[in-house]
Amino acid sequence: MIEFRIDRRTGVPAYQQLVNQTRHALRLGLLLPGDQLPTVKEVVATTSINPNTVLKAYRELEHEGLVEGRRGVGTFVSAAPVQPDADGLRAELAGWMRRALADGLDREYVEALVKAELDLHYEGEER
Repeated sequence: MIEFRIDRRTGVPAYQQLVNQTRHALRLGLLLPGDQLPTVKEVVATTSINPNTVLKAYRELEHEGLVEGRRGVGTFVSAAPVQPDADGLRAELAGWMRRALADGLDREYVEALVKAELDLHYEGEER
């Protein structure tokens, strides 16, 4: 089961962070069709956000067809986003990360490099 984390420093609304984390877990195969998301009550207890915020996130995921709510039972993953087979790319990235660590690059530097490349290559694309 996924455990949500809310970073209040980012400026990203809490509901959007929940949506983004769920999409991310689906893309990486950490959540699969049939898996249950934490209940609203569980998310509120671990993140200290308003229950309506959790409901808003779950409604958005449901609208996208990624989850389905079952009254009295919970919210379940109904589909995973269709993704290209990225195993080869992931292996290359893992190798790159090992090299970055061996060369002494810290997390902030790696994040800055990745963000710069993302911004360069995805500039102007809608999310």
